[in-house]
Amino acid sequence: MPFHLYVLRRVLLTIPLVIGMTLLAFIISHFVPSDPVAANLSQRSMSDPTIVAAFKAEWGLDQPLPVQYLTYLKNVLSGNLGKSIRNRRPVIEDLRAFLPATLELATFATVIGTTAGLALGVAAAVRRNRPIDYAARFISLIGISTPIFWMALLSLLIFYNALRIVPGLGRLDTGIPIPPTVTGLYTIDSALAGQWDVFRNAFGHLILPGLVLSTYSLGLITRITRAAMLEALQEDYVRTARSKGLRTRMINYRHAFRNALIPVLTVIGLSYGTLLSGAVLTERIFAWPGIGFYAYRAATSLDFPAIMGVAMLIAIIFGIVNLITDVLYYLVDPRIRAQ
Repeated sequence: MPFHLYVLRRVLLTIPLVIGMTLLAFIISHFVPSDPVAANLSQRSMSDPTIVAAFKAEWGLDQPLPVQYLTYLKNVLSGNLGKSIRNRRPVIEDLRAFLPATLELATFATVIGTTAGLALGVAAAVRRNRPIDYAARFISLIGISTPIFWMALLSLLIFYNALRIVPGLGRLDTGIPIPPTVTGLYTIDSALAGQWDVFRNAFGHLILPGLVLSTYSLGLITRITRAAMLEALQEDYVRTARSKGLRTRMINYRHAFRNALIPVLTVIGLSYGTLLSGAVLTERIFAWPGIGFYAYRAATSLDFPAIMGVAMLIAIIFGIVNLITDVLYYLVDPRIRAQ
């Protein structure tokens, strides 16, 4: 299949995914046993029917649910995600302000988890039942089974409170100026501006939450890579390569690893999409002003426009990540190109 047709087909399949996720988020957010009017109006205002009616009319809460959803989709297609009930700002501006922090943290965590997970998984497979294999399996078990919030609190207690080897909460120390905004990622913006003191401070704040956030993906990627490599090393083409006298390193990394990479790409894509959609607990514990922090605040105040805006952003993120993963499939697996 030609590359452009493959990409077009995947893009068309992404559209119903995005619409379905927004519909699911709309249904869930409107059927929780809570009242957005009571959550956003004072007790005195709640006793005035005129104020309550005006609030419902302003935010469309007096319309039937199907009408509310269709109105929302119409506004989304025009680039309007509505205004936040909580702060009266356009939701799309809030998302633009909070997304770069999550993008920076999620990318850093994914790079760490992917690099370490691939290295451990391959090493464990090619040295099966040796000390490196046992160590990789132990690390994988710890990463998968340890709750992120517990890991975050423990790491703060040890590395920040006791040892003082990492900075505190947030993205920058108090008094450190925010670099000129280009991408919204403090490390990149400070490097572009040549503010290396700001870069070191921003990178220092990124290390601990990034390491904590990478533990689950590291453990999962290690486990999947090891299993996929073990399966690939048992295939006939590997035995044929060995019988031809090819070097072990070439067999392991050029032949077996390339085929083992296909299921691993799926795990990496899903992990990155999940982190980009907002690591709520990690961002709350480290006071990281990202999408997870924003989603938590919107959910606790029943800010429906903000909740739906986050849902739309998550749907788009997963759609893009899945599209990129499918493109990588096309580049890695020649069987797809032959279809």
